Amino acid sequence: MKLVARKLLALSAVSAMTLLAACGATGQSAAPVASGAPVETRAPNNPDQKPAHEGQTRAPGVATQGQLTHSVIASGLEHPWGLALLPDGNWLVTEKPGRLRLVTKEGQIGAPITGVPAVDAKGQGGLLDVTLSPTFAQDRLVYVSFAQPREGGNGTAVARGRLSDDNTRLENVQVIFQVAQTYDGDKHYGSALAFGPDGKLYITVGERSDKPKRPDAQNLATHHGKVIRINADGSVPEDNPFVGRQDALPQNFTYGHRNPQGIAIQPGTGAVWTIEHGTRGGDELNLIKPGNNYGWPIAGYGIEYNGDAIPDMSPTAEGTVQPVYYWDPVIAPGGMTFYQGSMFPEWEGNALIAGLAGQHLVRLVIENDRVVGEERLLSGLNTRIRNVKVGADGAVWVITDEDDGKLIRLAR
Repeated sequence: MKLVARKLLALSAVSAMTLLAACGATGQSAAPVASGAPVETRAPNNPDQKPAHEGQTRAPGVATQGQLTHSVIASGLEHPWGLALLPDGNWLVTEKPGRLRLVTKEGQIGAPITGVPAVDAKGQGGLLDVTLSPTFAQDRLVYVSFAQPREGGNGTAVARGRLSDDNTRLENVQVIFQVAQTYDGDKHYGSALAFGPDGKLYITVGERSDKPKRPDAQNLATHHGKVIRINADGSVPEDNPFVGRQDALPQNFTYGHRNPQGIAIQPGTGAVWTIEHGTRGGDELNLIKPGNNYGWPIAGYGIEYNGDAIPDMSPTAEGTVQPVYYWDPVIAPGGMTFYQGSMFPEWEGNALIAGLAGQHLVRLVIENDRVVGEERLLSGLNTRIRNVKVGADGAVWVITDEDDGKLIRLAR
């Protein structure tokens, strides 16, 4: 661990002199990162809370060497949320009001794809994530998550359908998962999707935000505040950790989550990682393992939005798992991915995380399940970055969360 940290400090010192930030297609220069200094310089919201292990927050700053450029490929998307790379290099992009569109790699935005389920688009709800079947080349199945309108409220749901050969409609659409509880609220749907190497679909679900709903995250009889694991057809895997328990829903894989809006599979290991919104000073990066309790609302970092302490919560609690990393102040994380590609070989295996309130793209260097370096990219956009994916050529693509949402390519 110490050896890795020393290598990163040396890399940072060299990189700081050569970095050209992703401030535009011309590759303008940015302020250099001080040698090894954390990229976060603001005071923490809760200075009394200390990390449980070395490097759990404010990891050493690192900087990418060479020139980075970004280009706006498409604009005019209304609050895009999720994006999925098609085999031909084009993108499927969701818009929160309820539209799924094909956006070409050249930036042409198609008409809304028909067949998408109705959504409840109030607040944080709407059409959210999108991912492809692992066997898309054969079955052309597309999975979408959304806030499902119901009598008396709404709930997180996932549907799948076949993308027509001409990419204009979803066919034979069916809901394969929906949370068991209906709630009349407009926040914390979670809703990120990822297929693991085991072929199972992992779904993140928030605890719905309001204080009376927070305990749901610890209640295995609800789907709120959980990571869900199901088969591709919606059935329950027999090896899920809570199968057969009378006090638990069988789709639950982990619990104690607040509002996880990002999930990604780590290359090489196949491990499942999530990123979730905390309160003020409590965003978390978690390594997901079956049956684990990730703490919320009895364990976590940060304070209430109004500045008060969070009732009955401490950084640690018996039976709960610590986050691998946390941010105080927060970045308000959206989607995440792990980098695999030829364009940025030094990023191989790094986590890339979209920052909403932070208005930047986070790069995390992870070694032995610990964060040992952090970089912030695209800060010159000055807008909320909602999601991030890697293109076939190794370029990084992000979408921005705004009325005039953009698809942006980061390259070298």
